[in-house]
Parts: sequence; C-alpha cells; structure tokens
Amino acid sequence: MKSIIRKLFAPLLANLESGDGEFLYKRSHRIILLIIGALFFSLATGVGAVGIYFEQFGALIPCVIFAAVGLVSLVVGSVGSDRAVAKLWSSR
Repeated sequence: MKSIIRKLFAPLLANLESGDGEFLYKRSHRIILLIIGALFFSLATGVGAVGIYFEQFGALIPCVIFAAVGLVSLVVGSVGSDRAVAKLWSSR
C-alpha cells in the first residue's frame, strides 16, 4: 500500500526528497506533521459541513485549501522520507 501511495504522489515527494545537503530530522517532526494533517482535514470537513448546511458555497474555497494542506501533511508524514519531513520543517 505504501508503494502505491508513493507512486501516486511521486511528483510531490520527488520535489521534497531532492537534494544532497545536510538536514535535521527529528521523529517528533513527523508526529506533529501527522497531527497537523489530521487537524486540517477535520477543519476542512467542518467548514464544508457548515457551508453546505447554510447553503454558503463560498465555504468551498477554504474547505479545498484546508483539505489540500491536510493531504500534503498526511502524505509526507506517513510515506515521505526523513528528508521530505525535514524540508517541510525547513530544517537544514
């Protein structure tokens, strides 16, 4: 399953995993990235539900943005390399 997800998100992961320089990786960065991804996905779900309930389809824009941030965080946090996690944290 991990290899399928890595192939699906190869363009994103290839950009984040590129480079040869030194980087600082901590396990806590990956855990926090997964938690932030879950929080953004729940925020996207809440905004989408409230927008649909009140028939305010302008809420679709923040819903899509929050879902995209959550998806990137969850993908990099779950199947990304240590370098990709460090690059999202801007650690060198």
